[in-house]
Amino acid sequence: MANNNISTRKFSEIIEKLAESAQWSNQPGGNIYIPRLPSRGEIHETIELLRSALFPGYFGLSDVTEQFLPFHLGSLLEEVMKRLKIQILSSLCFTYPDPSKVAEYEIQAQKMLGEFIETLPAIKNSLSQDVAVTYEGDPACASEDEAIYCYPGIHAITNYRIAHSLNSLKVPLLPRIITEQAHSATGIDLHPGATIGKKFFIDHGTGVVIGETCRIGDNVKIYQGVTLGAKSFPLDMQGNPIKGIPRHPILEDDVIIYSGATILGRVTIGKGSVIGGNVWLIHSVPANSRIFQRAPKEDDFDRGSGI
Repeated sequence: MANNNISTRKFSEIIEKLAESAQWSNQPGGNIYIPRLPSRGEIHETIELLRSALFPGYFGLSDVTEQFLPFHLGSLLEEVMKRLKIQILSSLCFTYPDPSKVAEYEIQAQKMLGEFIETLPAIKNSLSQDVAVTYEGDPACASEDEAIYCYPGIHAITNYRIAHSLNSLKVPLLPRIITEQAHSATGIDLHPGATIGKKFFIDHGTGVVIGETCRIGDNVKIYQGVTLGAKSFPLDMQGNPIKGIPRHPILEDDVIIYSGATILGRVTIGKGSVIGGNVWLIHSVPANSRIFQRAPKEDDFDRGSGI
């Protein structure tokens, strides 16, 4: 320890303080360690395997032939199921720590896993539509292949649709880990609890935030920097935020939200509406609305309010 300019005694004191401060608020006694915490690394690898199964040939093994494809997909899904069951079980054990229920959690994890795997064709169908609308809606996109392989929006939406399926099955912790991994990689923050319809297109994407109780219809297009957030947080008698209540916007079908717009609270943006860039909106608007900032006038710049 002398080489590190810290004495053995001081080092021991630091260890003791760190050990004393190790509190897990969701566990009886507050400081009991449950060794079944999910592995973020394993979850990341599992999602990449799933991405390879949903988009074969684009990720993972690149020279998949049509004849070999069923075997390839079967091999991928077997590995996904083996890994994912362990992570679901870990999430259950960590969230609801009760050593006497581990066997029950194993049965529950297997059931959740089976139900999730059954949703994969529906997830693939939704993603195919997301890819198609991305290609059709972006003149800079040369092909659907480019959208799948290069676009951060498709990356984030893929993670979201996987996570949302798990979240709908009441799998704890894993869905948020999955969407936060995409958030870190793309700058797009999609809560797994949000409901997002078909043909969803995120253009550019950096800085997009979609909150837990958002409801988004079909054929919605969102640009970079858009926030669909909560205006306020109702508190309980102890002053803590009340969980799970609807507090984020509803976007009906065919809505477009341009870059930098912020929409807060449980408001409804009616079907076919267009919300312009940098608009701040905290009230509902009817179908086919057009909401834009006031266009700057020449005398604004004369007064020095421009650049």
